[in-house]
Amino acid sequence: MEKLVSINEGKEVDFGIDKNGVVRYRGRVCVPDVPELGKMILEQGHRSGLSIHLGVTKMYQDLK
Repeated sequence: MEKLVSINEGKEVDFGIDKNGVVRYRGRVCVPDVPELGKMILEQGHRSGLSIHLGVTKMYQDLK
């Protein structure tokens, strides 16, 4: 909580809060250390159609 107060007061150079209230460190989203939240984010990311890993064979064929 102290860190959030420091961010709001402008004492933290690398941290900031964007217009949506998201805490960022050097532009990256900061996720609280809550195991359930981390698991949920990873599951959503892996289910997304944007995170596809086609494997070594596909990569080999593309490079070949």
